[in-house]
Amino acid sequence: MDTVERLITSTQELLWDRGYVGTSPKAIQQHAQAGQGSMYHHFAGKSELALAAISRSAAELREEAESALSGAGTAVERISAYLDREREILRGCRVGRLAQDPDVVASEELRRPVGETFDWLRDRLAQVLAEGKANGELAEDLDPVDVAAAVAAVVQGGYVLARAAGSEEPFTHAVAGVRDLLLGKQL
Repeated sequence: MDTVERLITSTQELLWDRGYVGTSPKAIQQHAQAGQGSMYHHFAGKSELALAAISRSAAELREEAESALSGAGTAVERISAYLDREREILRGCRVGRLAQDPDVVASEELRRPVGETFDWLRDRLAQVLAEGKANGELAEDLDPVDVAAAVAAVVQGGYVLARAAGSEEPFTHAVAGVRDLLLGKQL
């Protein structure tokens, strides 16, 4: 792995665990086993490196979600695959945690990939739900946009509840609950 890759990957991990303020250039350099000169040779500063890391995390989340949502099966099966995908629940969402970071939210540049990712996710979930509605597997009165927003909110809220409890159980219950509600909208 080259230095740039180590710097970005290390920054992703540190942002996930510590947030923006807790991710110092020195911590990044130590984690990446890279010198200060290497870091500043490739990136103008912490903000530029953080943007690269946040953008990478956002792209990875979209790729993982798309894999589940574009797989085989009915719309409900694909939504279930998204809900059931492997996650590090107690660490929280790599992107969602950044939406709660005041320094990320305060920076339009750093906030942009976070917001774009959640816009994409809601739109993609809505597409799958609309397919299910059009195929007759979901009730005619289901609003794909509203339900997509609820699914995304339940997943993100499930992470928060699990972290607060120090247990995966609240996340598991939240996901099971949204699945039950969605299945209740089946014909």
